[in-house]
Amino acid sequence: MIDRPQPDEYSEDYTSYVKLVPEGDIVTILKEQIKDTVSLLSSFSEAESEYRYAPDKWSIKEMIGHMIDNERIMGYRLLCIARGETASLPSYHDEEYVREADFDSQTLKDLLDHLTSIRQSTVYLVNSLSEEALKRRGAANHSEITARAIVTILAGHEIHHCNILKERYLNV
Repeated sequence: MIDRPQPDEYSEDYTSYVKLVPEGDIVTILKEQIKDTVSLLSSFSEAESEYRYAPDKWSIKEMIGHMIDNERIMGYRLLCIARGETASLPSYHDEEYVREADFDSQTLKDLLDHLTSIRQSTVYLVNSLSEEALKRRGAANHSEITARAIVTILAGHEIHHCNILKERYLNV
């Protein structure tokens, strides 16, 4: 089982994500949460998935696309840091990525399949890493971070966006 990261293993910017993740085996959490997320998102029709709760906010499809991009980028950071990369990994601008991706032109099914497959890839990567690799430190987004912190942040990021979906899109 992968231990929870300590506060000195990630930037303060990620604290809110880490706090959202329940105690337990992070790999199990990653596997279970994707099922719950896809189940929630599958309840929307194609038309409903283009809904925005405000004109300048992402559609549901764009939110899914952002989650895909984030998982892919954080997965790359995880791989690099676990393998001992010493170069600082760049940040990314999520608003620009979403704007350029045209996620609304993709089907909801394709986006959910993509989200599921990228999560499966992340789980395979995490399962392949040694305890030593998970504790490695590197630099990403102008801050020091450990590989295991990235894994927890990934889970927290998904919880964060599901909470937004429920609160602002579904008014739950």
